[in-house]
Amino acid sequence: MTGTTMLKSMMDRILSEGIETVLQSLTDAEAIAITEQFGTHNYHPLPVNITGGEGARVHDGNGKEYIDCIGAYSAVAHGHLNPHLIEVAKRQLDRITLTSRAMYNTELALFLQALAEFCEQDMVCPMNTGAEANETAIKLARKWAYTVKDVPANQAEILVCEGNFHGRTTTIVGFSSEEQYHEHFGPFGPGFKIVPFGDLDAMEAAITPNTCAIFAEPIQAEGGVIIPPTGWMSGLRELCDAHNILLIWDEVQTGFARTGHKFGWMAEAARPDIMTVGKPLGGGLLPVAAAVGQRHVMEVFKPGDHGSTFGGNSLAAVVGVAALAEFVNEDYAGMSAKKGAWLKSQFESMGHDCIVEVRGRGLLIGLEFAEGFNTKALAKKFIELGVLTKETRQHTFRFSPPIVITEAELTSAVERVDAAIRAVG
Repeated sequence: MTGTTMLKSMMDRILSEGIETVLQSLTDAEAIAITEQFGTHNYHPLPVNITGGEGARVHDGNGKEYIDCIGAYSAVAHGHLNPHLIEVAKRQLDRITLTSRAMYNTELALFLQALAEFCEQDMVCPMNTGAEANETAIKLARKWAYTVKDVPANQAEILVCEGNFHGRTTTIVGFSSEEQYHEHFGPFGPGFKIVPFGDLDAMEAAITPNTCAIFAEPIQAEGGVIIPPTGWMSGLRELCDAHNILLIWDEVQTGFARTGHKFGWMAEAARPDIMTVGKPLGGGLLPVAAAVGQRHVMEVFKPGDHGSTFGGNSLAAVVGVAALAEFVNEDYAGMSAKKGAWLKSQFESMGHDCIVEVRGRGLLIGLEFAEGFNTKALAKKFIELGVLTKETRQHTFRFSPPIVITEAELTSAVERVDAAIRAVG
């Protein structure tokens, strides 16, 4: 059967049976097979087909339950199908969902002020995804360089860190140090200089008169949950102040209580000029992101400089505000700090020789295994025992479950992880 015939057949089924009936009729194996045939292979998913979930638990089409320790890479901080956020979204669906930025809308106004105040910043440029927010920050920094710092035209430099992950756009992958992320996607634009992560002296040595910004993650989550030395973040702030450089923190994965603070940079005195946020801001329901920052930088944007049809749409705006309210009302930062410290201590006390290091802050923890340990078999055993986590760089499994995960679920996850390591080791 050709792809065109199968697509026509699927549309015929949808039109005749209805979307809900077709959804419920597909088996896990069929869903995986269709995805592999019609979807590009830019992901290598775990062999699990998720059909439902609640809180920190999800299940497949056969009803097998898993503890979600991936948490959509921090995006599901509120848990799957958070009841309050769902109700807010449902009510908004009966009002208005999208106007574009060609007009004002009340929901956007609410979102802009609430997010600026929560982030302790002055202005907000709403986007949809973290990568878009990071592209926005790059544009802001460059325009600031030319219009405020008087850097010569097209000569602005941004310092970035080795091992960084800021998204998948062609600009961003061009300054990635991960070979696969940029191989075969060039040519790339100039203007970025890669510096070792956590090395303050190297960062200072890389500064030139044309340097306009330092762009970094407080913790390199995708890089293997790599935490910089104490004083590095505050040291970057001091460098930026001394050299008239902008400090940009990418908080897309580390923000909104994930590290036990509202934002990762708050572990030190390292207030940014620009900060990018996303993932959990959408409450696990919608893509919601933004670049937020201080007025002296953000106001360089003029009408026509930047835009997004869906950025700041009414539905996303109210969901974002509701997500912020949940962070405050339920003390997500406190929950993350307490649960994360417990989880990290449990991993450290397991005593397996194959565990090289346990790194983490809050509910962002990396479990690194020794070179040569069969992590592929371990990943398979995790699935078998009902734990969803995925290997990232450096033989490290990342644990970033919903912040609302219960103590009982955390305990069960630890027991299953321990059992999986014993079975493989």
